[in-house]
Amino acid sequence: MKFSQMPYTRPDMPAVLAKLEELTARLQAAASAEEQLAVFKEEEELSEHINTASSIASIRHTVDTRDEFYSGEDEFWNEQYPLLSEKEQEFKKALFHSKFRPQLEKELGSLLFKNIEIDLKSFSPELIPLMQAENKLRTEYEKLYASAQIPFMGKTVTIAQLGPYKQDTDRAVRRAAIEAEGGFFDQHQAEFDRIYDELVKNRTQQARMLGFENYVPLGFLRMGRNCYTPADLDSFRSQVVRDLVPLTVRVKARQAKRLGIEDFMFYDNPIMFKDGSAKPQGTPEEIMAAGRTMYHELSRETGEFIDLMLENELFDVIATEGKAPGGYCTSLPDYKYPFIFSNFNGTSGDVDVLTHEAGHAFADYMAERTIGVAANRFPTMEGCETHSMSMEFLTAPWHHLFFGPQTDKYELSHAEDALSFIPYGCLVDHFQTEVYSHPEMTPEERNQTWARLEKLYRPYLNMEGLPFYGRGAGWQRQMHIYQSPFYYIDYCLAQVMSLQFFALSLEDREKAWEKYMAFVKLGGTKTFIDLAHGVGLRSPIDEGCVKDVCTATFDWTQEHLVE
Repeated sequence: MKFSQMPYTRPDMPAVLAKLEELTARLQAAASAEEQLAVFKEEEELSEHINTASSIASIRHTVDTRDEFYSGEDEFWNEQYPLLSEKEQEFKKALFHSKFRPQLEKELGSLLFKNIEIDLKSFSPELIPLMQAENKLRTEYEKLYASAQIPFMGKTVTIAQLGPYKQDTDRAVRRAAIEAEGGFFDQHQAEFDRIYDELVKNRTQQARMLGFENYVPLGFLRMGRNCYTPADLDSFRSQVVRDLVPLTVRVKARQAKRLGIEDFMFYDNPIMFKDGSAKPQGTPEEIMAAGRTMYHELSRETGEFIDLMLENELFDVIATEGKAPGGYCTSLPDYKYPFIFSNFNGTSGDVDVLTHEAGHAFADYMAERTIGVAANRFPTMEGCETHSMSMEFLTAPWHHLFFGPQTDKYELSHAEDALSFIPYGCLVDHFQTEVYSHPEMTPEERNQTWARLEKLYRPYLNMEGLPFYGRGAGWQRQMHIYQSPFYYIDYCLAQVMSLQFFALSLEDREKAWEKYMAFVKLGGTKTFIDLAHGVGLRSPIDEGCVKDVCTATFDWTQEHLVE
């Protein structure tokens, strides 16, 4: 069924909540493991139906945040999610404490119960009003961000539509684009500061109501981390500073040399070559057609996947007025469909939608068809991001379909970007750790913290004299900081995994694809570390992994320099 034809009806939530209560009672009263498994399956089917409805409403809201009907539905779901969580937690608690647990673990896997244990530690019904308020603040940020109508060079553009100007070969245009973007955030400084201040206070209050000193440990639990500790992430970030940041400084020195400039500034960072960064060739329609060719040639499974996506309107990728910023992949479980949302703007990021977001979507497509238990279909987020970031590299033999004679430029910049991204992602994570460890910080103190950490993770950047960025507020442009706290480190772990797949693909492309498919087919049946080790790769948490993997990629870039 095409996405435009999918019906949306707001669920009768009192009936849904009553049904969840009934299922919990039946689970507790069941006389055998078989009876409990039947109830478990019924609860999963109900949850998938609810998730499908909420996904349709969310997609249509983000496609046009001005749509009054779906804005209303977005508000409805923001109110209902915490209420649903309460009933789902009661069901999970009954399952967790089942007297038939050994038999259930044999059928469902022990990891499912470990994940439930983590989930139960992160919720209490008394949090519901705070969670509802948190959801409203998230939406307020999204709408404020999406409202940008920025006058620029005789046009009115969104933040996404400024992207090509920030990569212009004319340095004055790049600076003007950064200043225009920063001007929007400066004009709304009080609003962005207030929303985040309220979010920090809200999340801190939730954490303290659960007995935590601050939100840091609660954020860790809510990301479902089940195989490493906060200390392991601290160690990972330290390895990045020690072993990778010096390499990125060298990468940026090469970039400055290519650009022919000595005073490398923040507005020079997005452009990789003097004659311009690699750009995809052709119209959005031609880019999508090239994507279809690529996936048909990659494998039988990916060919079937891309046909399903294109024939059922499961991409919405053109940047339009009122559209929410960013990009994502989500799931429509009733239909066994993924859905991809993005904002094409004429840069190489458009192709990333067909590699990164399609990596997520392909994993979703495979999981829906190969893993029977819905709760076991998806790993924690660093595993999911491995699906997407690795696909970016594994599709390299087809990048020429998008970039033509600029393919070598794209390949080099893609590898360089991967290296420089990891410290940035660690910066985002470290910043949030500082903020939630000190929730009393003022907006100015948060900006000072960001500026201090920028020098640790991205010492090559100079933002002097720039609005917004120059005052250390650039973090407010990073949506995850507002909407998905502590998510961003997952991208860093996944990027290290993707560079391992990249190295393997250079040696033996077929073997690399086989390992990738094995990783994808495991879904969420193993922890992230076990997924990595299970396909013969190192975990990014392993001491020395960052240095070895990133040095290998840096060496490859040295051998494939393009002027």
